[in-house]
Amino acid sequence: MPAMTVFSRRAWPTVSLALAALLSAPASAATEPGSLQNPLEKSADCRKCHAFANPPEHADVPNVSPIAWAGGMMANAARDPVFWAGVAIAAQDMPGETASCVRCHSPRAFVAGRDDATAIDDLDPDDLAGVDCDLCHRMIDDGVTPLGDAHYTIDDVLGEAGDVPKQGPWSYDGGDKPMHSWVVGDLLGRSEHCGTCHDVTTGRDRLDDDGQPIGAKFNEQRTYSEWLASAYAAEGPDFKSCQDCHMPAVDNVAGCAEFNSQGIVHATGGRRHDLAGANRRMVEILKSLYGSAGSGDIDDAYFDVALAGIDLSLGGAATLEVTAPASVDLQAGIDGWGVKVTNNTGHKLPSGYSEGRVMWLEVTASYMGEPVYGSGRWIAGQGLEGDPQQRTYEAIAVHQQTGATNHLLLNDYWQVDSRIPPKGLQAGIETDPVGDRYAQLPDETWPHWDEVTYAFAPARLVDLTPGQDDLLDLRVRLLYVINTPAYLEFLASENHTNSAGADAQALFPADPDPLVLAEWTASVPLRGLVEEGESSDGTSDGTATSDSTGDAPTTGATTSSTSAASTGPAPTGTTADVTDSATTGGQQGGDDGCGCRQTGPTGGFALLLLALGRRRRARR
Repeated sequence: MPAMTVFSRRAWPTVSLALAALLSAPASAATEPGSLQNPLEKSADCRKCHAFANPPEHADVPNVSPIAWAGGMMANAARDPVFWAGVAIAAQDMPGETASCVRCHSPRAFVAGRDDATAIDDLDPDDLAGVDCDLCHRMIDDGVTPLGDAHYTIDDVLGEAGDVPKQGPWSYDGGDKPMHSWVVGDLLGRSEHCGTCHDVTTGRDRLDDDGQPIGAKFNEQRTYSEWLASAYAAEGPDFKSCQDCHMPAVDNVAGCAEFNSQGIVHATGGRRHDLAGANRRMVEILKSLYGSAGSGDIDDAYFDVALAGIDLSLGGAATLEVTAPASVDLQAGIDGWGVKVTNNTGHKLPSGYSEGRVMWLEVTASYMGEPVYGSGRWIAGQGLEGDPQQRTYEAIAVHQQTGATNHLLLNDYWQVDSRIPPKGLQAGIETDPVGDRYAQLPDETWPHWDEVTYAFAPARLVDLTPGQDDLLDLRVRLLYVINTPAYLEFLASENHTNSAGADAQALFPADPDPLVLAEWTASVPLRGLVEEGESSDGTSDGTATSDSTGDAPTTGATTSSTSAASTGPAPTGTTADVTDSATTGGQQGGDDGCGCRQTGPTGGFALLLLALGRRRRARR
């Protein structure tokens, strides 16, 4: 068995200020267009050796071969139709400033001198491989180039096999060697590798509330800096790198098909390569375009691996804890339905590119399948209902002078950033929330949770089962849409250059199917129904009336009693049975940076609901 070098964990500073890094760093040695003497090798060539079926011991998990990368967003960053729709508008706003977009989404095109591409048709076929194998495995830490904005430095020195060595964690000294040159390098396993692209700064000065420059350029994305300033970046029990969540470790794996067939494996250090994030709908679209139902360029199996990885990622992203009323009297309404959302990720939730993205809480109460109360419901053809209690998590950047939104290269002011911080996020102008949603904790970090209490006014409903006990079905869901219909309409209507916006919009349904990050359901005894014919308040018989949104609360929820998470479809019936199940690596608990899933109420309240649920099923 080959020897293996294991990555060490490093303690990092707790606050990241990109501006300070830029001011203090030596001149960049980042690779620029036309500077490589040895071009990047094609990922199609890597596929010849690095695509293989799982060995028997991993038969029940997604494909662990490196080429499983092919179905994910990293591999398809240059195929993403929403990306090109955004580039077209950015090029209209600031001609000549979109090279950094190409630099990140199609490194092969950038280093080959096609950095002026503003449409997918400007690329060569091989450029469509996006962030591919040779880029990541030839990237080195040059010691001088600041992280961010895809300022990667690509190794260009030939090795003993006559090619540029592949960087990685494994040493093959004393054992069977791969067919290509190799070198042990730990950058690939450190979060800085991801930070190369996952902090993005534009050329605009960032402005304060008074329209004055704060002394830094606009911090368009800070996913890496959010991690760096969190508890997960510090040495200790909470430490988790980007790779720990997005490239889960797999024991006893081979690096290539030949080694796999011979049973030559590395005992530790192997990682999955599907690089799961949250953009499930886009992977589905890419599968329809480039899978067997489309051009056939990419095997459906790789898209399926990516989708399975995304489901695991989403299932662990957040935890819901709910303090529900033990029973509901419609004549009194509901006062004190508390919800706490905890961010289990190593960055803000949601993170990354903010335009068109919104996460929110949907809270509903239903009787016999009909809604009685609700907040944060998605209304077909309209979007979020916009009720007074609606709780959204989003970042809205604007061009302050005009108030224009969604113009990436014009944005200079954060109007709001209500996204949930990661655990232990320290104060810093680059990563602070914007607005009054959160208050710093005594240790001067930001809370990695949000709490809200819902209140609903009395309602009048006719009893549909006279003489029998009734239940009110409660549900809380944490939902996420990455490309809202409004954003897609913006991309289509604002593009005066080409059809990229309209083309992207046509790929999405008119009303989105939100991703379910977490879900909680329960059924509680319902009182206060009126009998048919009863008209004590003058309302017509059979009519239900209520103020479904109530007054927006001003205080947070009390100690919560239940938590849940789900990425599957919404339930069709009541939930009374109690189930606990982990979704990621067999882990339990919601504070480990990768998260877990728990379903159903707990404790004495759960036993009460279980009995009620059984009785209800029996009489139906």
